[in-house]
Amino acid sequence: MIAQRHKDELNRAIAEYLSSNNYKDTFDAFLRESELSPDEFAQNDKRNSGVLEKKWTTVVRLQKKINELEQLLKKREEELETYRQGGGAGGRNMLGLGEKRSPSDWIPRPPEKFTLTGHRMTVTRCIFHPIYSVLATCSEDATIKIWDYESGNFERTLKGHTDVVQDIAFDPNGKLLCSCSADMSIRLWDFQDTYACIKTLQGHDHNVSSVSFTPTGDHVVSASRDKSIKIWEVSTGYCIRTLTGHREWVRQVRIYQDGSYMASCSHDQTVFVWQISTSMLSSNSNVECKYFELRGHENVVECVAWAPDSATNSILEGAGLTQNNNNQNLLNGEETTVKKRTSGPYLASGSRDKIIKIWDVTTLQCIITLSGHNNWVRSCIFHPGGKYLLSVSDDKTLRIWDLKTKRNSKTLEAHTHFVTSIDMHKFGPYVCTASVDQTVKLWECR
Repeated sequence: MIAQRHKDELNRAIAEYLSSNNYKDTFDAFLRESELSPDEFAQNDKRNSGVLEKKWTTVVRLQKKINELEQLLKKREEELETYRQGGGAGGRNMLGLGEKRSPSDWIPRPPEKFTLTGHRMTVTRCIFHPIYSVLATCSEDATIKIWDYESGNFERTLKGHTDVVQDIAFDPNGKLLCSCSADMSIRLWDFQDTYACIKTLQGHDHNVSSVSFTPTGDHVVSASRDKSIKIWEVSTGYCIRTLTGHREWVRQVRIYQDGSYMASCSHDQTVFVWQISTSMLSSNSNVECKYFELRGHENVVECVAWAPDSATNSILEGAGLTQNNNNQNLLNGEETTVKKRTSGPYLASGSRDKIIKIWDVTTLQCIITLSGHNNWVRSCIFHPGGKYLLSVSDDKTLRIWDLKTKRNSKTLEAHTHFVTSIDMHKFGPYVCTASVDQTVKLWECR
């Protein structure tokens, strides 16, 4: 039961609501049955204006806040339980009971440190600068934006493309930014001084979906919906080679860290591994570029990522292979002295079949399959420490995979819509994600 004073206030609020919405018959009946006189109601009409709607809105807002807090509490309890059950230093460290965790064990933890807003449409890619404390993002709104990830502040917008900007990449020194677009062009931007577009590369016949620098920074590789891959000379802006083989739209292209291989993936459900040589990158070279085809996905392959050397042991263990301290591999039950590489490098691919596969490029075999996403896998990256692979998906999550156990060790509800891109800083404890919800989120690792 409520006090008489509160009951009277409620009656006046109900009467005001009925009157303001022209429920005349109900209003008259309510005044009569509540014994609220018209004169008393008229005296309090202005004071009670909109009270019922305001109270209802407040209740809804409070209930939403309660639900959010309950979800946050549940996440914190789950994290606490994970830390308690983690065993060893890792489980104790997060509770402050042991030594600090090694940076190779750091993974992104909720909540996000910053949510960066400013793009007006889907954010298609987010990447960290190799040196400066900034990250770059590109969007379907045809712009590129630069952000300070330490403060969360927006710095500048780069304009020039006339359609969706699909991908961006920094050269190894961070002096140039390369972008590609559905306007069929590739642009090179001065990232040292003017931030101006210094070259526009044209030659593709359709949407340019991906770009990547070679390790020397002298060449850019691009992939397109025209089914081709092109290699461009940065100094001149000339296309020196066009590679064909894929039967459909080439979604992404990424170059191995030593420049000896290039991986591409496509709507044709395949991954190609291309052998790259220094002579092949000469503008007057006729050296053939060989490729090998990796098959196993059952839908469009959206992304590829090369594993760093630090991931070798974790991948071998996850694949049921071993590598001893004498640089010997146990493959197919046979012990073989390794003078040259007999396995690896390793490549991850993510697909619309919701699966991530890790391939041994030497044997052209899929050695690890990771399943757990509930929708298209849009982007993936290996943790620099080598123990984990991180992926994002149209299921709105960021997932961390333990390579040794092949298990999804942690899932973050990252965005309110499809997650399109992920990057991890090579030296700092940061991960960034981009989404169809038009935001970019920065996650701190610990």
